[in-house]
Amino acid sequence: MIIKKNDLLSIDKYIEAALYNKKFGYYMNKDPFGKKGDFITAPNISILFSEMIAIWIISFWEDLKCPKKFNLIELGAGNGEMMSTLIKTFNQFPKFKKSCKINILEKSKLLRKLQKKNIKNKNIKWLKNLDELNTLPCIFIANEFFDALPIKQFIKKKNKWYERHIKFNDLKKHQYFDALFDMEKFEKKIQFKISFKQKFIEYSPLTTNYLKLITKKIKLNNGGILIVDYGYLNKKMKNTLQAVSNHKYSSILEGFGKSDITYNLNFYLMEQIINKIGKLNSITTSQNKFLTKLGIFERAEILTKNMPFTKKADIYFRMKRLVDDNAMGSLFKVMLVTRKNNNFQLGF
Repeated sequence: MIIKKNDLLSIDKYIEAALYNKKFGYYMNKDPFGKKGDFITAPNISILFSEMIAIWIISFWEDLKCPKKFNLIELGAGNGEMMSTLIKTFNQFPKFKKSCKINILEKSKLLRKLQKKNIKNKNIKWLKNLDELNTLPCIFIANEFFDALPIKQFIKKKNKWYERHIKFNDLKKHQYFDALFDMEKFEKKIQFKISFKQKFIEYSPLTTNYLKLITKKIKLNNGGILIVDYGYLNKKMKNTLQAVSNHKYSSILEGFGKSDITYNLNFYLMEQIINKIGKLNSITTSQNKFLTKLGIFERAEILTKNMPFTKKADIYFRMKRLVDDNAMGSLFKVMLVTRKNNNFQLGF
């Protein structure tokens, strides 16, 4: 993609280029995770997070009647830290380990290389797309995956809808530009009345496509998807688009390709999309409640039993970041989507 002066890109195309362009895309050229990167995710904060996810996966597999072979798919595995911990935990459950075929969907060649280095397992399959999956039951794990997908933004002004774009005044200076938009035609295309009682809309066509593809596999082959991401439950949508660089918020219009661009998922909208797909169950809770019900406090107690005070304090400090309502506890939501007849509710 070549960008020239005065080019006009819709927000989703701007994000796609900024994050995933093969030459200058943020995720294609940089390891953004951890203290040396631009942001920290839950698996980077504490091993306890990944251990709880591992226990949830094993319990869900048992609820599926312990299929002899099944696919575990992590969507966007970051630097591989969570998968590395999952595998260590799975090693303690031989029957589960024997049944589990691990897959990772990763778009970035750089991150794929990093994952292969950090995850000590030769039996992982890296997928280019989900069509490569066979017909086995599937358990999908999406930790901070959907928030990194491009979104469109629509604004209602004087009863007319506009789509937000970004204009390249030059290659370093950009500005917002709102273009008149035919919302009625768009809603016919997506078969969904997304503008109902809204004044501002954030919508990711790619998220909808992924959900359709994933839930189709769940319906056909059994399984489910566990989504962990920051977001909100309000019916009314709002502007949540943000850029992050060096652990601080930065300008979306500056540092093109050098900052992470992300947004808060509207889980009410996610539920509506899932209901529209049909024949599915969905349930949502906060990260605080999810990790607490899975036994994160009890696990921390066992882990720190014979530790010196300083190490114990560090583990509890990290755990607090995961569960505290002033940190990630209520900001992050956890959603499970399964077949209609599946009532598994561990953690919810």
